[in-house]
Amino acid sequence: MTKWYRENAPITADKLADELMRLKRGSVSRRHFLGVTGLGLATAVLARQPGLFNSAAYAAGDLGTQMSIATWPNYHDPATFEAFTAATGVAVEVNVFGSNEEMLAKLQAGGIGWDLFVPTNYTISTYVKLGLIDELDLSKLPNYDASTENARFTNEGIVEGKTYAVPKNWGTTGIAVNSDKIKAPVASWKDFFEIAMTEADGRAMVHDYQLTTIGNALVSLGFSFNSIKPEELAKAEELLIKVKPHLYAINSDYQPSMRATDAWMTMCWTNDGAQLNRDMPEIKFVLGKDGGEIWSDFYAIPKSAANKPAGYALLDYLMTPANAVKEHIANGAPTTDSRVMKLLPADVTSNKIVYPDEAALTPLEFGAAVTLTDPGRAELMARFKSA
Repeated sequence: MTKWYRENAPITADKLADELMRLKRGSVSRRHFLGVTGLGLATAVLARQPGLFNSAAYAAGDLGTQMSIATWPNYHDPATFEAFTAATGVAVEVNVFGSNEEMLAKLQAGGIGWDLFVPTNYTISTYVKLGLIDELDLSKLPNYDASTENARFTNEGIVEGKTYAVPKNWGTTGIAVNSDKIKAPVASWKDFFEIAMTEADGRAMVHDYQLTTIGNALVSLGFSFNSIKPEELAKAEELLIKVKPHLYAINSDYQPSMRATDAWMTMCWTNDGAQLNRDMPEIKFVLGKDGGEIWSDFYAIPKSAANKPAGYALLDYLMTPANAVKEHIANGAPTTDSRVMKLLPADVTSNKIVYPDEAALTPLEFGAAVTLTDPGRAELMARFKSA
C-alpha cells in the first residue's frame, strides 16, 4: 500500500484516469478502485460510467468466477442461480445432501469448498460450538430484515446474541401417499408403518436421515420425536427392522420414485409434497395426527469457505424479496419473511400443504440439538441400514 493511500491524500486526476482504465480492463477489482479513489469520488465518476459495476471485471475481481452451495434435494429454482450468474458472472455449483449428519461430517472433515450451505434449525448451535460456521456480518446483507421475520422459525439462527444463520424457509415432515394406489386411510405415523407392511408392501420409502426416520418411528409408538432414551430407541429399532424388508428404498430423494409410481408412499418434506401434488394431484400430503416434525432451514457460511464474498453476495441475493418469492413459488416451502408473504399469490398462501392450519401443527416438534450427535440414534440408524 502506498504512502499517499495510507495517509488518505487526494488522488490526482492522472492517477484517477489510470485507475479507471485499469478497472475497465479488469486488471483491478472494484474494491481496489473504491479504496484508492475514495468512495465519494468513485461514486461521482461511476455515475458517468453506467453498468461498470455490473461488468465481468467486478465479478472476477470481487467475487471470483465460481462458488458452491450445499443444500437439499429439489430445494431451489435453477433459474435463481442462473439469474445470479447473469448478474455477477459467478457460476454456482450445487451440492445436494440427504441429512444434516452428512453435512456435519463433511464440514468436520474439512476442505469442503462450500461458500454457503443450508443447515436445519436444530443443528446451528452445534456448528457454533464446534467452530464450524462464521458469525454473519449483517452489514453485508442489506436485503435481510430481521424485523420482518417470524420469530417462531428464526430464533435458532441466533446463539448467545450473535447471528450465525438467517432463515430460508420452514416446513413440516409428513407423508406423501398416492391415493390411486393406496386406498387405506393414512392419517398417522402408526398408519404409515402398518400400511408399509401391508397395502404398500414393497412400495414405501423412508428417509436416509436418522432424525426423521427414527423420530417418526418413535412417534408411531407414542414417544417423543426427539427421544434419546435407550429403552424407547430399542422399541423404535424393533419396528424399523421389522418394516425394512417391506420397503422400496431408504432415500431422502424420493420424488423420482413417487413420480414414476415405483413408490406409492414416502416420508416427505413440505416442499416435495407441494411439488408432487401440484404435478400429480393423486399424491396427497398428510401430517401425522400423532406428531412428527416442524422445522426451519437456514443459510450459513462455513468458516472454511473459500469464497466468502460470493457466499455473502448469493445470500443477499436470496434474501431480496423479489428473488425470494420466486424461490418459494418454485420450491413450495413456506416463507418466514412477511415481506415475501405479501408477494405470494393466493393459490400458494391458501394451500394447506404449504400453510396448514395451526391445529395440524400443534402435535409437531422441532428437532432437538441433542439428536444430531447422539450416539444411540446414530448407531441405531447404521444397524437399520445394514440389516
